[in-house]
Amino acid sequence: MDAAPVVLTIAGSDPSGGAGIQADLKTFATLGAYGAAVITALTAQNTCGVRGIEPVAPTFVVQQLDCVLADLEVRAIKTGMLGRGAVVEALAERLAAVATPIVVDPVLVATAGQPLTEAGAVDVIRRRLLPLAALVTPNLAEAEALTGRVVSSPAEMRDAARALVDLGARAALVKGGHLDGLAVDVLHDGVKTHELTAPRVPGVFHGAGCTLAAAIAVGLAQGATLHAAVSQAKRYVTSTLEDSPARGRGARPLDNRARG
Repeated sequence: MDAAPVVLTIAGSDPSGGAGIQADLKTFATLGAYGAAVITALTAQNTCGVRGIEPVAPTFVVQQLDCVLADLEVRAIKTGMLGRGAVVEALAERLAAVATPIVVDPVLVATAGQPLTEAGAVDVIRRRLLPLAALVTPNLAEAEALTGRVVSSPAEMRDAARALVDLGARAALVKGGHLDGLAVDVLHDGVKTHELTAPRVPGVFHGAGCTLAAAIAVGLAQGATLHAAVSQAKRYVTSTLEDSPARGRGARPLDNRARG
């Protein structure tokens, strides 16, 4: 039996299980990957919002990363909530020597609106992490923060995706989940721009962005092309949104589990 590829998530912990490390690991397992995790921050949160954040020291974040990379053959890496500029700096220095494809999900704000990343870290993500990214996956607000331009329509999403590649990412997927109408995401692969559409699933969800980026990382680890990995991941997220029962009293977390 072939061993499942190892996929590493570098992100914050969500004790309610809907986003962050927990969502990533469930997605990895569901899609046939072996999950490893480096924790950048502990959060006190649930489906209603974030009540507190305890960041992990940059040196200890890198120590976790070094332990994983020294022992496991990591086939893809996904980053999520990094929190502080010092953590981004430390990770970027270490990841610059890694040939593994990196999917950067630039988590800046929680679903309920609380900031998850300090303002000064955005510039560090732009300067240090984007040039290491095989793919960056911002939502509209994150694309605006990273590019410094308004992103509120498919045309502006296409411009933002190209701008993110100009900033150094090899490819960019700008997510249009907060627009009206069909759920349209824009992928610019460095050469061509593609629009990926899906029916919009009504409701407010928790962890959809984490799950999408994690699913893309699994696809890359399994040898899929970028376009195939993104397309497969979007289909997975759409089907999971459609089949996720309400849990808690806030945004509905995705039910990342195998289905018969």
